[in-house]
Amino acid sequence: MGGGPGGYEAALVAAQLGAEVTVVERQGIGGSAVLTDVVPSKALIATAEQATMTESAHELGLEAACGHEGELTVDFARMDSRVLTLAAAQSRDIRTRLEREGVAIVDAHGRLDANGEVVADGRVIEADVVLLSTGARPRVLPTAEPDGERILTWTQVYGLTELPEHLIVVGSGVTGAEFAGAYTGLGAKVTLVSSRDRVLPGEDQDAAEVIEGAFRRRGMTVLSRSRAAAVRRVTSGAGDGVEVELADGRVVAGSHCLVAVGSVPNTEDLGLDEAGVRTTEAGHIDVDRVSRTTARGIYAAGDCTGVHALASVAAMQGRIAMWHALGDAVAPLDLAHASANIFTAPEIATVGISESDITSGRVRGQVAMVPLARNPRAKMQGIREGFIKLFAHRASGLVLGGVVVAPSASELIYPITLAVTNQLTVDQVASAFTVYPSLSGSLAEAARILHDTHA
Repeated sequence: MGGGPGGYEAALVAAQLGAEVTVVERQGIGGSAVLTDVVPSKALIATAEQATMTESAHELGLEAACGHEGELTVDFARMDSRVLTLAAAQSRDIRTRLEREGVAIVDAHGRLDANGEVVADGRVIEADVVLLSTGARPRVLPTAEPDGERILTWTQVYGLTELPEHLIVVGSGVTGAEFAGAYTGLGAKVTLVSSRDRVLPGEDQDAAEVIEGAFRRRGMTVLSRSRAAAVRRVTSGAGDGVEVELADGRVVAGSHCLVAVGSVPNTEDLGLDEAGVRTTEAGHIDVDRVSRTTARGIYAAGDCTGVHALASVAAMQGRIAMWHALGDAVAPLDLAHASANIFTAPEIATVGISESDITSGRVRGQVAMVPLARNPRAKMQGIREGFIKLFAHRASGLVLGGVVVAPSASELIYPITLAVTNQLTVDQVASAFTVYPSLSGSLAEAARILHDTHA
């Protein structure tokens, strides 16, 4: 039930292991991850990323064909059309792959009955194993009801036909920061309303400071320690717009408002109580590390479980569920090996433990941080912001985690993820050849810094 990353990856594994598989999905194969969240948002961000790459063009000796006054502009309608086309194409590709593997697809809403069977639009689908992968949706504030035109959730921004004149983003977590950075890169005036001391409060502090500095340098207004109390649509002589009222009485006026204040799981009307599936107070489905729920034969994966809101984690939960249910070799989910990426400019990628685990004394570790500003490839590319940070166990030298803040950090984190997953030491990482010049050379440098000369 659910055709997003958790559902379709589970279906492919189950089909590979010889099971008869049916996917029930009401929105479209790929789910919100493909149609309204990950794929379209990262496609939009990719356009913004190309725009921000021109920041160092003059330094690199590049000028616009019409002289130094030429500007790179964004055809917003064309970009938006491309974003939606890519999402639809990805959904079709996944559907084709499922059908090629013999997976049956039912385009309907499904729910469990008291026998643990699935009912989809009146049709009863008998099953030995059921996987629930119904995802989540944007959290809506009662004082900031979205209208899809001026007050928006992150699933509604693709309905815009023009670049917002002044976008107010409420929420400075991952989603808020990504969209605020993207629309700044696209040329919109952006105000980011953050209730915390800094943007990305749950991330590495050094990384968050780099991103907030980049935001402000590009002209974004960041209102720290400012909680939004209400968002309302207004009409004046200048036309439609919005007002965001802050808890301290201040009012911020803009043309549009994106509210990004978390998500809620899609676990209503699934028959969970009748089937004996336990949920948490927040409504997430309770699962163990092999994706089992409290009901025999029923598993769950993805954002509806609240384990870790990443498409890659949802996919792994789904695969683990099928490996376990169908008797294949399986290891429990280990989030210490899960890398994550924030698609700002520069990107932030993380894996393993955090620096706070070390500074708090929870882990006996050591830290090495290498600024990219001293990396030769970064100098050639005009990169001044960012760093590579590596964490290792103080006694054994095992790599325990890392943080990368850089363009394409999502690619640079992979060697650190391999080191964490395969329990490599800093000396093993340091002894591997890197290309010169390359950004990955700073990773090897960080590993050399952590070498224990007394070992």
